[in-house]
Amino acid sequence: MTLGLLLSAPVSAAALVTAIVTDPLTGVALEGYDPVSYFTEPEPIQGVADFEYQWGGVPWYFASAANRDVFMRNPEIYAPQFGGHCVTGLARGYLSDGKPRLYVISGMKLYLFYSVANREAFFKSEESSLLEANSGWGKLSGTLTGEEGSVADAVGKAADVAPAETALTEPEASH
Repeated sequence: MTLGLLLSAPVSAAALVTAIVTDPLTGVALEGYDPVSYFTEPEPIQGVADFEYQWGGVPWYFASAANRDVFMRNPEIYAPQFGGHCVTGLARGYLSDGKPRLYVISGMKLYLFYSVANREAFFKSEESSLLEANSGWGKLSGTLTGEEGSVADAVGKAADVAPAETALTEPEASH
């Protein structure tokens, strides 16, 4: 009986990891920050429930109806890449939730990080980090839960930023 419980534990834990990172208390994406504001303001702005939009099976909050409407037209542009999972973690082969206040906009895409150290590591090798994160996302995103057919596909397509000329020439880093 104990062996059965031990063997089932990883499956249960994996089911808790979702395609889009949400606040564990509210279930809202980006801890309620307005995803459009990352691109239009010097600092991200907290959204409000009055301007909520459901995408990918989770609620997203916006600071204004205009920002909500912009997001509704093209959520893949404004949503954090890799569902808000840490880019550096993915590049290293594991999933960790990105923090909405630890972010970078690179190539007009929003990337989140688990820690300041992970963000600094990204700055040191941005191109190879994105290549490795894309690979990690391809391997790990199938284990995530979410709205069938929309989240992992949409987030994966939005995150596909690998430069063609370096895809096969970079040596594989040891982890």
